[in-house]
Amino acid sequence: MSTAPVTVLVAPVAGEVVALAAVPDPVFSSGALGEGFGVVPTAGDVVAPVSGVVSMVAETGHAVGINTPDGLEVLLHLGVDTVELEGKPFRLTTAVGQSVNAGDPLGVMDLAAITAAGKDTTTIVAITNSAATLATCDVTTGTATVGAQVATATFASAPTADKAAAPTADGAAPPAAAGGLTGFDATAHDIIAGVGGPDNIRSAIHCITRVRFYLNDESLADDAAVTDIEGVIDVARAGGQYQVVIGATVDDVYDAIIKQLPSLSEESEETAPAAPKPTTPIGWVKYGFSSLIGVITGSMIPVIGVLAASGILKGLLALLTQFDVISSNTSTYTFISAMADSMFYFLPIVIGFTSARRLGADPIIVAIIGGVLVYPSVVSMADSSAEGYTIYAQIGRTVFNAEFFGIPVSLPEGNAYAYSIFPVIVAAWLASKIEPWLKSWIPAVVRSIFAPLLEIFIVSALVLVVFGPIVMTISGALAAGINAILGLSYPIAGLIIGGFYQCLVIFGLHWAVIPIISQQIADPGFSPLNAIVSVSMIAQGGGALALWVKAKSPRVKRLAGPATISAMCGVTEPAMYGLNLKYGRVFITASIGGAVGGLVTGLMDVNMWGFTGAFVGFPSFINPEGIDGSFTGFWVASIVTLLVSFLTTFFFGFKESDFETERTVEKVRLGNREPVAR
Repeated sequence: MSTAPVTVLVAPVAGEVVALAAVPDPVFSSGALGEGFGVVPTAGDVVAPVSGVVSMVAETGHAVGINTPDGLEVLLHLGVDTVELEGKPFRLTTAVGQSVNAGDPLGVMDLAAITAAGKDTTTIVAITNSAATLATCDVTTGTATVGAQVATATFASAPTADKAAAPTADGAAPPAAAGGLTGFDATAHDIIAGVGGPDNIRSAIHCITRVRFYLNDESLADDAAVTDIEGVIDVARAGGQYQVVIGATVDDVYDAIIKQLPSLSEESEETAPAAPKPTTPIGWVKYGFSSLIGVITGSMIPVIGVLAASGILKGLLALLTQFDVISSNTSTYTFISAMADSMFYFLPIVIGFTSARRLGADPIIVAIIGGVLVYPSVVSMADSSAEGYTIYAQIGRTVFNAEFFGIPVSLPEGNAYAYSIFPVIVAAWLASKIEPWLKSWIPAVVRSIFAPLLEIFIVSALVLVVFGPIVMTISGALAAGINAILGLSYPIAGLIIGGFYQCLVIFGLHWAVIPIISQQIADPGFSPLNAIVSVSMIAQGGGALALWVKAKSPRVKRLAGPATISAMCGVTEPAMYGLNLKYGRVFITASIGGAVGGLVTGLMDVNMWGFTGAFVGFPSFINPEGIDGSFTGFWVASIVTLLVSFLTTFFFGFKESDFETERTVEKVRLGNREPVAR
């Protein structure tokens, strides 16, 4: 009777050995990257956990990959989220291609520096090709010295040297690909090939979960091949973009893509050159709409996280005030209030910078033009209660409360420019057209002074006198229309928006709604629309949770756990693209939960004073004037949404056979991979 082969693993650092499920990183603890264990270190000396050949050393020094002679692919990850520390706490002495024995020194890490940076020092060992090789991985928990045996990996069958690529540091990038590339470089290489090659890529940007390509010819992109790449969740085509959904490791994959495409400088990356011009009226409408969505997306993506943080801070401040921890008449309250509100108040300055980068204008100049829109003296001219307020003319309902060289100017009441992104985006577009013209005729010797001078004056004047009032009238009408629907029947609006909002996310059209939410939060100070959006996020998480609980497929479970957590924190793309849209009727049953949750939100008249939704955004539902029914309604609607989404998906959303009949990629043209069932 033969005995299955066994590989011994040792503690890579001295400390407390813990089960993988106890590791404070959901990607590792869920087993998505394979079996293994963690060590909470007490000293910084790092040794090899197994014998083999070093296959990968992260540029930031926080991870090492080792391939054993019997075919295991082992990832050693030093700390949690330590890739963000840019290698400062790590001093590794090993290199790719080096042969090591278990217990051989690899280098040191500075535990104090990692802790001071707010990161967890837990060191993780994961066998990334566990599913294909192992029967069991037995771990002995408890205190261990560095280099002491702490685990044994038992093979399911005789190991072979030819193993499939497996995930590496911080995510799902494979350790090897064509051209000898490793890690995220390998994933980037395959994605570039899959979208049609370097010559087909005009520019690329990324958001929280997706790399967004602007392609010369979208027909050259191979959806099936790109989706089949390890580390890619799905692909989507929307808003003139070819979107590759990555998940939590999008930053690493994006950086690797940019590194392999040096022609995509920061400027070209942000400007996203225009696609070939259409030739039909319908084509022009689609082109214009896609361009608008692209500009809004590129302008808003860099600030979404800050908007979310500001909204949470506003909610926490209201909570502290409600329970008399901080008094509203103290300087402490004023300071925290300024921290929470400054992002919203000075939004035109920030969006001026990001939109200028997106459109190819000078970001500093457009940010200054944004400052003109929120300049205190300009704001005071629009305040009808301020001393010296003057009406120069009135046509219908339009009040001209200022003048510029004798030209009547209509400034929006209530400092509305401070809370709107559209006027400054128009300013960025104007600047992108005027700048080249100015540079073409102003002599180089004085260009650095007179080009900004004329640009600021011309664009500011055009925005204040012409485009600003027009844009504010249009955006005001859109906001008024949505508010009218909400006012006519908040419950019905909640039912419809809650059920269909995530459909907008699929096509990237939700970016057109976000500015309206920002406007509502600024004036009147709360957003019923965002309250409905919040439950639609939870609904998608409820669908993923049902898959996590009921599905027997290990692959689906590995995806569903992190996707559920992500959706509960307000990021639904991993759940939708990785699971809900793929299997059975999950997206539909989850959306039913969103519709019911939106209905309950409307029935309970829930409002939202911050930007961040889902469960993590609960402080956003606290009224600054005191906790009211919105806070209670948030919890009731959220729990109802989760239950309906979970139960409808659990009982009606999918069958186990759905996971066995996924599409098959018959021909993969990337590297030398064999066809893979998906």
